[in-house]
Amino acid sequence: MTAWIDAITGTPEGARVASILAISAAFLHAVFGALQKGRHDPWISRAVIDIFYGLIALPFALFVVPWPQPHLWPILAGVMVIHIAYKLAQAQSYQRGAYTVVYPVARGTAPLFAIIAATALFGERYSPAQWSGVFLLVAAIFGLGIWNMRRLDVGRETLMPALGWAVATGGMIAVYTTYDAWGIRQAADPFTFLAWFFLLDSLFMPLVMHRRLRALPQAEWRPLALRGITGAFVAFASFGSIMLATRIDDVGRAAVLRETSTLFAALVGWLFLREKVGPVRMALMAGIAAGAVIVEFAD
Repeated sequence: MTAWIDAITGTPEGARVASILAISAAFLHAVFGALQKGRHDPWISRAVIDIFYGLIALPFALFVVPWPQPHLWPILAGVMVIHIAYKLAQAQSYQRGAYTVVYPVARGTAPLFAIIAATALFGERYSPAQWSGVFLLVAAIFGLGIWNMRRLDVGRETLMPALGWAVATGGMIAVYTTYDAWGIRQAADPFTFLAWFFLLDSLFMPLVMHRRLRALPQAEWRPLALRGITGAFVAFASFGSIMLATRIDDVGRAAVLRETSTLFAALVGWLFLREKVGPVRMALMAGIAAGAVIVEFAD
């Protein structure tokens, strides 16, 4: 598998594979975000998810993939610091604001920051047409957040802090996307990076939340465990896909395609939760899709 990934990196076939991985990550990330926003505190939900994906990653890190080379350990340490900051910002935004408002703001901020960082750090170049696609996608995502905000009935007193934390979350998404892309390219085997990423990333939230986890009533553990197991597998597929996409092809393009997660979140609400879409949201969803298509296919 690693040999095949290395062989297609930087090729037209690799670009196609990376696009599929990034779009898959977008759908799965919308699911992952929704799993953290429910009747349980988002800090608790995230801690339980992290426990389960750490337990699943442990045997792979120790016994399946090659051990990290010495130069990879400080890179993985940097990964931990960045992802801790991201989790804290995300949890703060979810605590203070409605998911349908803060999620689009975070996801709309991220691709713009990420493509600028990829241009500066990796020397990636995008045509004027592709930049127009980026701005269309970002504007449509922000528009979706603003539309949901205008229809908000509760939580307006904490809206501004929530939006501030959402923008900070978007910034951290761009930072971890860029740093992780660089980190996974430093690993001889990308699956070594992924296995140790998930193992190390699973430690922080359970440690921080251990008292609250111990204080949970026994009846709460069954639904939380089901959410944790589900979230763990979704995390592996989502984050693993986007990391492999950024190793195989351009970081900025993968980051932009991943942020179509907002479109998938709206579609899930419409198709499965019977939420009303209406002409405005439909137009904004079309804008997100059109922006992604322009970035992917424009020269």
